[in-house]
Amino acid sequence: MDLLKFISEKRNSSLKKDLKNILGFKPGNINLYKAALTHRSVAEGPEHNNERLEYLGDAILSAVIADFLFKKYPLREEGFLTDMRSKIVNRQQLNEIAIRMGLKKITFYNKLDHSLKMSHIFGNTLEALIGAIYLDIGFKKTGKWVIEKIILPYMFLDDLETLEINHKNKLYSWASKHGYTLEFETLSEKLENGRRLFTVAAILNGENIAEGKAFNKKDASQLAAQSALEKLNINNSSV
Repeated sequence: MDLLKFISEKRNSSLKKDLKNILGFKPGNINLYKAALTHRSVAEGPEHNNERLEYLGDAILSAVIADFLFKKYPLREEGFLTDMRSKIVNRQQLNEIAIRMGLKKITFYNKLDHSLKMSHIFGNTLEALIGAIYLDIGFKKTGKWVIEKIILPYMFLDDLETLEINHKNKLYSWASKHGYTLEFETLSEKLENGRRLFTVAAILNGENIAEGKAFNKKDASQLAAQSALEKLNINNSSV
């Protein structure tokens, strides 16, 4: 047998084993799952990395969670359901869940790219994996998998109901209560490895009190607000 082919088959066999442990079932098209686990930092072409599958998985995950919440809370209003869905699909939370599931160990990414430490590539990988699962086994089984492998073991809904994840709103509320002026200002925007990295500052009464960096302005401003809340020692009782 050709040595390269032997090595490739051995890697596929190892990946299938790891995926089966995480998924709870034997994956079908292994190339589909390899794409889901491959970050653009090691594969530029859209046919080789997980960006397209991430897009698909994001939509599937949102639909599954919307259906789950609609059935779980039959008497709650639209605003509550929307807020709960946002908390569940929160980027930071999905990233933490992905790591706990073991996706970090089998994700293919450039470990020397330090800018990736500020991103949520494992949460994005989880969404791409959901896209791959959907293409592999269909929507109904994927919905069941999301509920059994993500929502039930990792999402404590009673806690999420009272969780405040919008740090900007929390900081705005605190500033308004104390008569302070709060603004968020984009300090810089630069390319890092083909992606735009934004630095956003939380400006309180004209003073830069905290900054956040991320690959989109929304996340950067949330990180700046979170940092500001910590520096100002603002907890739930302070707002």
